[in-house]
Amino acid sequence: MKSFLSFSISTSLIVGLTFNPAMMQAAQASNTVTTATPIQHLVVIFGENISFDHYFGTYPNATNPLGEPPFHAAPGTPAVNGLTPALLTNNPNFTNTANGADAANPFRLDRSQALTADMNHGYTAEQSAYDNGAMDLFPKSTGTAGAPPSYYPPVVFTKGLVMGYYDGNTVTAMWNYAQHFALNDNTYTSTFGPSTPGALEVISGQTNGVTATLNGPSSAVVSDGNGGLTAISDADPLNDVCSGTGRFQYQLGGQNIGDLLNAVNISWGGFMGGFNRQTVNANGSAGCTRSTVSPVTGLTETDYVPHHAWFQYYVSSENKNHTPPTSPLTVGLSSDPANHQYDINDFYAAVSAGNFPAVSYLKAPAYQDGHPGNSNPLDEQQFVVHVINFLEQQPSWSNTAVIITYDDSDGWYDHQMPPIVNGSATTADTLNGTNTCGNGSNALPGVNPATTHAQGRCGYGTRIPLLLISPWAKPNYVDNTLLDQSSVVRFIEDNWLNGQRIGAGSFDATAGSIMSMFNFNQTPNPPLILSETTGRPQ
Repeated sequence: MKSFLSFSISTSLIVGLTFNPAMMQAAQASNTVTTATPIQHLVVIFGENISFDHYFGTYPNATNPLGEPPFHAAPGTPAVNGLTPALLTNNPNFTNTANGADAANPFRLDRSQALTADMNHGYTAEQSAYDNGAMDLFPKSTGTAGAPPSYYPPVVFTKGLVMGYYDGNTVTAMWNYAQHFALNDNTYTSTFGPSTPGALEVISGQTNGVTATLNGPSSAVVSDGNGGLTAISDADPLNDVCSGTGRFQYQLGGQNIGDLLNAVNISWGGFMGGFNRQTVNANGSAGCTRSTVSPVTGLTETDYVPHHAWFQYYVSSENKNHTPPTSPLTVGLSSDPANHQYDINDFYAAVSAGNFPAVSYLKAPAYQDGHPGNSNPLDEQQFVVHVINFLEQQPSWSNTAVIITYDDSDGWYDHQMPPIVNGSATTADTLNGTNTCGNGSNALPGVNPATTHAQGRCGYGTRIPLLLISPWAKPNYVDNTLLDQSSVVRFIEDNWLNGQRIGAGSFDATAGSIMSMFNFNQTPNPPLILSETTGRPQ
């Protein structure tokens, strides 16, 4: 059991752990609040670039080849809205001649194929792949060819790679969490597009209201139709010391969930791999370019990715110089100079010191974030399992919930057409034809009160996984409630803030609730300790 609790904490985080009584009292006061449910601590593990079908398309049926960790579903395991026999053998992406030589049916990737190329997951490309709901132009629109090693099947050297999926012999931990806790098969990105919009949606439900840019112009923003700008693609945060000097950068106005939590003195934090520039990794790297060698792929990746840094896009929640916290006991407090933005090591240090923030957003170092091209399901599994094993052995586990979800789909195939709850008509929109996404009957306003319909926010986008792990999650349960990334924001608002909403056009106003994935009357689920390597129960 001891091996599951091992983790690396920067020396700067543990100096002077003879705790100041005043600090301890402040931390306890911030973490002792009234909630609408028994959940006192929410941890959001926000992964990278996975569609629902890419990880759960054949759940709960795994192939179980010799030499791979087996997965056998419990009797009575519910089915998901996944890949049917017809979709596997006569898929519209195989039969549509517009895909040319890249046309392909969905096919299984095994553990030796954990590292793949990165697909095209742009706002426009994803809409084009959906082809007005036909869902049949993924190879042509979002596919990317090529993936090592050379013994891969021929299809991976075409854009048909976009049709690949994993099963419970590779994403074994994810399937085991679904077995013992709750999985939703009807969750979508709030809008189409890549990482940064998704990072904004899961903390604010809003991508409109870009207030400042640097190194532009750029197609990463589009006119909102009223003189303002909407973010539709990746950019680094303006003012972040680690943002690329030549990269397009922007800043957002409006509010995020951190602003609402600060107003009522509830502790929270965003925790990212590589954020502390003072930490020196085992390979000697430090600063903004701290890096780690993946034990799975052997590739070296820079830990911190600025355009994934949710809260760095807002003046109210930025920590532009990556100032570390004063102490593990000040993590989560507004009085600390870190301003709620921390290294992932600070999360472990704070929780171990008895200072568990009410709300924590976690982002793995890049080699473990699941993003194709720089990460993979096996490295991602090690991070996710490590975090959950650690949390399950804390005294506070009885009132904790963990949400695992993703920023975007990477463009990977998913067969389910999302409901278009907010339309858009910009030069970047193509879902229903030129400059069109949706029928225009649904319209959310923007951050500027004068913007009654903020263009560039067409959604929902691609379906993504969402798992709920908690003693109070319904076990072996598949939920069909319509959710989007801002459903995370809604749960925080409903549990800690008496249902207050961000407003100003945020998707939180219409987001579905995750509450049906809980049962607070059940006998609490026992902890599920998994192997970080195989993803199987220990």
